[in-house]
Amino acid sequence: MVLENKQNSLILGVFLFLGLSSLGYLLGNSAIKFKEYERTVTVKGLSEKEFESDIVIWPIQFTAAGNNLEELYEDIEGNTKNISEFLSGKGISKKEISFSAPSITDKSAQQYGDRTKAEFRYTAIQTVTVYSKDIDSVRKVMGQLSELGKKGIVFTGGNYESQTEYLFTRLNEIKPEMIEEATRKAREVAEKFASDSKSTLGKIRKATQGQFSINARDKNNPHIKKVRVVSTVEYYLSD
Repeated sequence: MVLENKQNSLILGVFLFLGLSSLGYLLGNSAIKFKEYERTVTVKGLSEKEFESDIVIWPIQFTAAGNNLEELYEDIEGNTKNISEFLSGKGISKKEISFSAPSITDKSAQQYGDRTKAEFRYTAIQTVTVYSKDIDSVRKVMGQLSELGKKGIVFTGGNYESQTEYLFTRLNEIKPEMIEEATRKAREVAEKFASDSKSTLGKIRKATQGQFSINARDKNNPHIKKVRVVSTVEYYLSD
């Protein structure tokens, strides 16, 4: 009976030893595989394209001056009418033309500034704005604005309020294609890295999409927009 118990204990010990050895092997093998999956490479992919703007906002700002307020308003109305007729004659729809209220400055009422008597007591600024989707037609008319200058209209320029804006509003339409291109280029870079390091490119561990940016291609062509996005992708590597 004692001998039988010893044999049973021995057999049980052998099985425990084999079981623990197998468990240790499996855990060790899993740790090795886990470490392999910790190897990663992070790459970036760029997608950059050029598009024509689809909306132009063109503020035409002019000034007038005088000592009689009533006459000054008449000059403003006359100049505004001339500009409106000029634009309409060039093919710009009246629905695309809007007018702001004139800004009048009374120099004699200013508390601060040069106390020297000005030649004109009142100065006025008026803005006529063109909002259009016909970029080419509006840009053509811009080059002909000097025709009104010959009629005595004094245009202002260079300040923020008189700067022309070009808008690109089709971003949602082009997003999927550009994201796909940026992701594809990121993978191409990752595959080249894996090949050079004699590794195999695995699955994506993490991916982030950067913000889309829209800027003028250059200062001479503000109506052409450069749209770009960068995708950052992290891949697993294995031997």
